[in-house]
Amino acid sequence: MTKTRVLVIGCGNMGASHARAYAELDDFELVGLVSRGPSSREALSAELGGIPCFDDGLAALAELRPDAVSINTYPGSHYTLCKAALEAGAHVFIEKPLAETSEEARELVELSKAQGRALVVGYILRVHPAWERFIELARSLGKPLVMRMNLNQQSRGEQWRTHKALMDSISPIVDCGVHYVDVMCQMTRAQPVRVSAIGARLSDELAADMYNYGQLQVTFDDGSVGWYEAGWGPMMSETAYFVKDVIGPRGAVSIVDRGGKEREEESAAIDSHTATNCLHVHHAERDAQGEFVRADEWIDTRDEPDHDGLCRLEQELFARAIRGEFDPSDHLRDALHSMRIVLAADESVRTGRSIELEPL
Repeated sequence: MTKTRVLVIGCGNMGASHARAYAELDDFELVGLVSRGPSSREALSAELGGIPCFDDGLAALAELRPDAVSINTYPGSHYTLCKAALEAGAHVFIEKPLAETSEEARELVELSKAQGRALVVGYILRVHPAWERFIELARSLGKPLVMRMNLNQQSRGEQWRTHKALMDSISPIVDCGVHYVDVMCQMTRAQPVRVSAIGARLSDELAADMYNYGQLQVTFDDGSVGWYEAGWGPMMSETAYFVKDVIGPRGAVSIVDRGGKEREEESAAIDSHTATNCLHVHHAERDAQGEFVRADEWIDTRDEPDHDGLCRLEQELFARAIRGEFDPSDHLRDALHSMRIVLAADESVRTGRSIELEPL
């Protein structure tokens, strides 16, 4: 079998996990690692058997001429790197968000089609078995749906430095919001029509026009509504930082620990926001006396993949796209949907008004 020669750009948490997946999968040959600082790429190279290292993604692309490029950098460089890789004839896996504007994202999607190259965005929850079940159960609750989700992270030390670096170009409700807004779109299968949002700047360490706490509300054309909240920083509360909850006319489904207890992981831990542990299903059906006729269900999901396992599933999907066994058209359409919602939310924060959305 001919292997796909892949270059990994960005060797942080996501890039390292994806690089390990490429090294393990028979479909790929890992040919290069790129990062701005030497420590992350050199440590990863040693772990994976001495992969060639570079400090410039575009230079590595020109020198290695890989079949595929994996982009795991800060969002500000996504558009430039993705465009260059596609124009060089490479397939692209790119961490979310696809770009910083809807116009740039659409341009990249069209370029991938014109080049005949696979383009897959890192929506990790789309390959997560328990999250797939969560979405399936949500669709059984009737319409409209009420969707409540958040991702608050009490960060310090290196975690806070990473968050501040991200906020040089992107707010929390945009960076992580695309994941959970994408989940909402999958649950409703409806068109988003309106977005409102609020935000607050809770640290003088940020640029004057950046906020590290935000909350959005999105309305869909089937009457469903969604709420999403995200905050980063040392001031964030560990109370109720993890809410993943959907309500419909027929009941509700929530991601919780068994018995509905508060989760024990630290909010800044990567695995704490993809892990499910248990799905709690509540049935609203009642008898003539108004009493519930079905007991609540607790679905144990503790056998779910860890973070590296999920990244491996993403790269298996990427390999299928390269082989032509997976058509990413719907995947990319949904990526554009979720991106324009969170960008509209960012606009709402900055303008103080609701944003009406035209059909995509």
